[in-house]
Amino acid sequence: MRIFFTLVRRDLLVAYRRRMDVLVSLIFFVIVVSLFPLGVGPERETLRLIAPGVVWVAALLSAMLALPRLFAADHQDGTLEQMLLAPFPLSAIVLAKVLAHWLVSGLPLAFMAPVLGLQFDLPTSALLVLLASLLLGTPALSLIGAIGAALTLGLRGGGVLLSLLVLPLYIPVLIFGAGAVETTMMGMTPEGHLSLLGAFLILAVLATPFVAAAALRIALE
Repeated sequence: MRIFFTLVRRDLLVAYRRRMDVLVSLIFFVIVVSLFPLGVGPERETLRLIAPGVVWVAALLSAMLALPRLFAADHQDGTLEQMLLAPFPLSAIVLAKVLAHWLVSGLPLAFMAPVLGLQFDLPTSALLVLLASLLLGTPALSLIGAIGAALTLGLRGGGVLLSLLVLPLYIPVLIFGAGAVETTMMGMTPEGHLSLLGAFLILAVLATPFVAAAALRIALE
């Protein structure tokens, strides 16, 4: 565990030194969400209707925008090859890097979403469910994206291929995340959708580090 948290702290320090890259994803999220009320108009019912899907799609795209940075820098300077040779499971290294990636990109995004949701006149209950759904969903997005980032590591035009690989896998998270907010606005309980998001996150934590580690070994051969 000491090595695991050392890796997390190391990646957080690297992200802090390259904080403009992190800010680009967050600014993109703010701009995309803010454009819809301007384009759709001030109708409250319309804004409330589209809010869950808009916020979640913007969050999904912002998370995907940050994925190429997950392994690229370590691959370019040879750090990733040294990690591969270290007496420490590569799957745990992948999990540490994903955790650090989520802390600097997914977590701020989740806490920004309720503030941006005020533009859509969402009630307080819906804003809280939106926050909860993003806290459950964005780690799953980072974990799934790690597989795509590992598979496309070092490839020319890998960003486009990465999008094609991970977008279909993001669909269940998008459906359950937006659905939780929609059911809350309809006066029903969102527990079913949140439970499915939690189950999806647990499955991603258990499976994706090993898949991403295998993909990294293939990419580094």
